[in-house]
Amino acid sequence: MTDRQVPAKAVIPHLNVEGAAAAIAFYAEALGAEELSRMPSQDGKRLLHADLLINGSHVFLHDDFPEHSFPGTNFGAPPRIGGSSVTIHLRVESCDAWYERAMKAGATTVMAPHDAFWGDRYGQVVDPFGHSWSFAHPLAKA
Repeated sequence: MTDRQVPAKAVIPHLNVEGAAAAIAFYAEALGAEELSRMPSQDGKRLLHADLLINGSHVFLHDDFPEHSFPGTNFGAPPRIGGSSVTIHLRVESCDAWYERAMKAGATTVMAPHDAFWGDRYGQVVDPFGHSWSFAHPLAKA
């Protein structure tokens, strides 16, 4: 299996966004995402599915389709539903470098990189589409 194939067993974040094409461009700039595939919807305006490789892992995303929302659920793009309760965590070589690249691309800071009490260098941002991302690397042991 190559890193481009979706593993038979995996946990893969699947992001619902307003503006999937713009989100793919942002993730490429901010997180070094590589676009593996994209499937347009029948309306020709939105994306039904895209597969990205970020930090060696797959992330799926699609445009928001409010016309297909189920009554009583709160599934939709973060701006439409009032936020997201999920943070996607990336274990990286340099928390500071990933944080700075995301900020330069247009992310908003939640928590600047700092030496956390649990032994990681840790930082967190929110992307322009309302999704939360955190970055960490282990601190050198004294």
